[in-house]
Amino acid sequence: MEAQHLTSAGAARRSIEGGRHDPSAFRAALLGVPASERDAWVDLVLGLDDVPPDGPALPAGGVPYLPSSVEVILRMVDEAPVRATDVFVDVGAGPGRVIALVHLLTGAGAVGLEIQPELVRVADSLTTRLGLPRVRCIEGDAATLAAFMVVGSVFFLYCPFSGARLAKVLDDLEPIARTRRLRVCCVHLPLPPRSWLTREPGQSPELEIYRSA
Repeated sequence: MEAQHLTSAGAARRSIEGGRHDPSAFRAALLGVPASERDAWVDLVLGLDDVPPDGPALPAGGVPYLPSSVEVILRMVDEAPVRATDVFVDVGAGPGRVIALVHLLTGAGAVGLEIQPELVRVADSLTTRLGLPRVRCIEGDAATLAAFMVVGSVFFLYCPFSGARLAKVLDDLEPIARTRRLRVCCVHLPLPPRSWLTREPGQSPELEIYRSA
């Protein structure tokens, strides 16, 4: 990574830690980095240089932690879209990378659901270190916790599970969708049909966005 981008990552991190964060300035700094280096830049800003391996808490049928690319998150934020008034929920949040990034890009509140305690500890350390009071990671089985995310308006799923567990999450989100319009954003995860969800046209198989009826 070029020196100027290392410098901009340090400046972004200091602004966040100092309570001077501005989403538009953060986005401009991120877009000033070549696309091939944006993942590394974000990890520098967030201080995610030592993520622990998956542990025994990962359930059968669960997918090991896989970081979603920054390019996909940028597209999702624009196409969902995610606004400052939203509450973004990452179903299978890992070390909190996506919830922190979405908040920093948009100002939205963000909640992560993660079953592996070591990854939750990393996420808690990240939000405490950077001073992100509107970002929180909750330890527990996302297939169970999703039903309690009644404040959520945008839900993000990056291969956390499939089959019966995925079906349960969708069925648990349906009552929430009766109270507000939801967007469900999926990476490499086509959803089984649900009468209350409509897939947005023109999306690529990598990122699919569904809206509640």
